Amino acid sequence: MIRRYVVLAPHAFVQSAKTAHGVIAYGNDPVVAVIDPSCAGKRVCDVVPHLAQCDAPIVASLQEALPFAPSALLIGTAPIGGALDALRDGVLEAIGAGLDVVSGLHTMLAEDAELAHAAHERGVRLYDLRAVPTTPVFRGSAYEVESPILLTVGNDCNVGKMTVSLELCAAARRAQKRWTFVPTGQTGIAIAGWGIAVDRTIADFSAGASERLVLEAAEQRPDAIVVEGQGAINHPAYAPVTLALLYGCAPDALVLVCMPHRTTIKAYATPTLPYRESIRLHEALLASVKPANVIGIALNTRGLDETSARAEIARARAETHLPADDLVRFGADAFYAEIAGSLRKREARTA
Repeated sequence: MIRRYVVLAPHAFVQSAKTAHGVIAYGNDPVVAVIDPSCAGKRVCDVVPHLAQCDAPIVASLQEALPFAPSALLIGTAPIGGALDALRDGVLEAIGAGLDVVSGLHTMLAEDAELAHAAHERGVRLYDLRAVPTTPVFRGSAYEVESPILLTVGNDCNVGKMTVSLELCAAARRAQKRWTFVPTGQTGIAIAGWGIAVDRTIADFSAGASERLVLEAAEQRPDAIVVEGQGAINHPAYAPVTLALLYGCAPDALVLVCMPHRTTIKAYATPTLPYRESIRLHEALLASVKPANVIGIALNTRGLDETSARAEIARARAETHLPADDLVRFGADAFYAEIAGSLRKREARTA
């Protein structure tokens, strides 16, 4: 089902509308308008340079967006904690206008009595991207998957792990290979149309949810499986999600995704890890379970000029002796060609 989205991102579209940016860049459902009074009168491509392909208008209200014939409202932001809060009135207005609502918040719209009643009365549907199915505990079946499994890990949240995963799959297609993207967060699910938001699962079942995703991807018999990473291994709040993916998806190799000029974990004073320390930590955590090595460094150099960006890429290569590049800024094909030969099956450490 193709939706025509109007994005709800009041006073946040440029700075923190992660879900909206991902859907615009990689999704199949078109965005026909964005609601953000702070940018009203402009277009998406005017305010977010890396979304230059989208000329959807930015408007101040839903009423101004309705002439563009949206069929669904997409909540475009991913606030810390995923609460509905100030977005409630905008969601109710969209329901009243006959729009379905697609949400990646932790607050389940379908479980909210007011919203559920309004949607039932208006005959529209509420889609909670973070609603999770029943999942088992990790069983080790992922160790038997024949396709090699690549997991992206990062030096913080929102540095581009999903983007790198998608860019690698696109580069593989151009190389006549079939790499399957595995979505593990709300934005990836909105783009791919399937997946599990691992950060929503109960802790004991998070690794099992990760395994279930890999097993589902393996049914397609792809040349490789690329799992979207979450969080960071030293993130004070979200490291447990990172660890669940490290063990649950049973990776054969890792790509480290970093924003090199981010020196502390966002919203915390915790320092981000240098390349070599991050590589050592990730590899040590996996060594006693199923060994996997970091095979490349993907950088997010947004905010740096081209000279500084190329200098950071050169530094990452020199410090790690691994392939390094910015896959969005300079293209993914060369990086893909460098790492593809290093992606091969690894055996689990079993007694």
